[in-house]
Amino acid sequence: MSIAHGPETVVLKPSKPTSLLAALLLHPNTVVSTTYLLRAVWDEEPPATARAALQTCVLRLRRLFAKYGISATTIEAVPGGYRMHCDTETLDLVQFRALAARAGSAGGPGEELYRLREALTLWQGQPLANVASRMLQDDAVPALEQERLRVLERVCDLELAAGNCHQVLVDLYESARRHPVRERFTEQLVEALYRTGRQAEALAEYRTVRDRLRDELGIDPGPGLRRLELAILRAEELAPAPPESAHAAVAVAAGPAALPAGASVPARPPRAVPPVPAFAGRDADRRAMAARLTAGDGPRLVVVSGAPGIGKSALARQTAHEVQEAFPGGVFTLQLARPDGTPVAVEEAARLMPEPAPGRRLIVLDGAAGAWQVLPLLPVAEDAAVLVTSRRQLAAVVATHGGAVHRLDVLRSAEAYALLAGLVGAERIAAEPAATRELARVCGHFPLALRIAAGRLLTRPGLSVADCTAWLAEDPPARLALAEGAGLSVPEVLGQALDALTPALREAFLRLGERAEAGDPAAGESESVLEQLVEAGLLEDGPPGPYRLHDLLRIYARWRVRTHEAAATAAPR
Repeated sequence: MSIAHGPETVVLKPSKPTSLLAALLLHPNTVVSTTYLLRAVWDEEPPATARAALQTCVLRLRRLFAKYGISATTIEAVPGGYRMHCDTETLDLVQFRALAARAGSAGGPGEELYRLREALTLWQGQPLANVASRMLQDDAVPALEQERLRVLERVCDLELAAGNCHQVLVDLYESARRHPVRERFTEQLVEALYRTGRQAEALAEYRTVRDRLRDELGIDPGPGLRRLELAILRAEELAPAPPESAHAAVAVAAGPAALPAGASVPARPPRAVPPVPAFAGRDADRRAMAARLTAGDGPRLVVVSGAPGIGKSALARQTAHEVQEAFPGGVFTLQLARPDGTPVAVEEAARLMPEPAPGRRLIVLDGAAGAWQVLPLLPVAEDAAVLVTSRRQLAAVVATHGGAVHRLDVLRSAEAYALLAGLVGAERIAAEPAATRELARVCGHFPLALRIAAGRLLTRPGLSVADCTAWLAEDPPARLALAEGAGLSVPEVLGQALDALTPALREAFLRLGERAEAGDPAAGESESVLEQLVEAGLLEDGPPGPYRLHDLLRIYARWRVRTHEAAATAAPR
């Protein structure tokens, strides 16, 4: 964010007043509640003096505005919050939205394209790049980006309709690369390449995104891309599509590419869901989940929650495999988290949701970051059974839509033993039963850690279970990792979960790990903090019983403190 004053532009430093200003500017000419502003400035942990500090931030902003010739009354205190008056002359966001809205009443596609191009020139760099608020970065920035992308999609539609295929290729190459799961950009790119005589490149682009969607999300491309592939394979001519009204810009952005009449893609039979290799345990959960999902009295919702690495996704996949015959419409899986742990934007996820199909369907929403990500998707899946996995318990989801929550604990000793036997081989495990039980204990009976240990044994056929266990026991968090990827690393998976917390919650979790050795880990922590850690999947139980910290999480917390202290000591002064 910056303030332009004549020829001078002042870039604001990350600070609490800057976060406050961003929260107000995101809702121009609207009363923004004090509660929302407190969360925007202090995220989830506002201090007791936050309301007074908020007033101080407002005063600092007013002084800053006065310094640069902006009226001090721009920020208006109103009952319940504050309001900031902005217009097209003072705020780029207002001007962008006004230009996009006026494009809807343009006299023709040429005028509409000019106005939308003008709107896009107002975007410079990453939105809110100098705003420290985690809440605004998580919620507001993705929404702003979706506004820009909708306009860009409409611009590319208009360029293609005008026959400007060569000119729009630069925009489409960049957009398709930066937003690979936003299929509309790939549709437009494939169409532009084909219509400029580059059939081989067009098919290569289609197959690249098809393979990515299958490998990363377990789904096929949408109907628009599939129709486009079929038209190219048939060598059919793609005439420019007549431009639709900008009032239907959102529908245009999500629709299929222009195709000749009669071009259609036959429905594909759903692919079978394979079983999870060597899956063991969770029998009661699987039976209960299967009964609810396949119940004949309408769509059902099941949430699987628990600590990172405790086997939520594996249980969901195994259950989907076991019940798939009850869903002739298919089983579809949508990953709601990227490999680095960041959540997929809601609108992006909505575009990837499967379209209605004959027969009952099962939709698996894997890795939900919270209720905010799931609730907008449920209306799209209203005719389907839905299985959601999340570290959080998603109380808001089940409270509004019904359903059941399965909170997973670690595997029982016999289940962990069976998992290792299934992965490593029954004979090899049976030769060292005591060492195998000790290995399960060192892994905290966590499925993720057990699979990593099994991977080490499988790649070293001459390594005994006892020797592997002794080596891992020397430093479990550091050594429970395979080099092939972050998803097979205890420090990476737990680190992602911990880094997603606010600093205050992160420090509280590390304190719990330190105190767990001496007795009650929850001593001295507020119930609010403890409940937030339970909700984040990093602490178990709670009232009326005691809070619990899983052994592997306790060991990881102590390792994290130790390694960070060592790094700080070794850092140059």
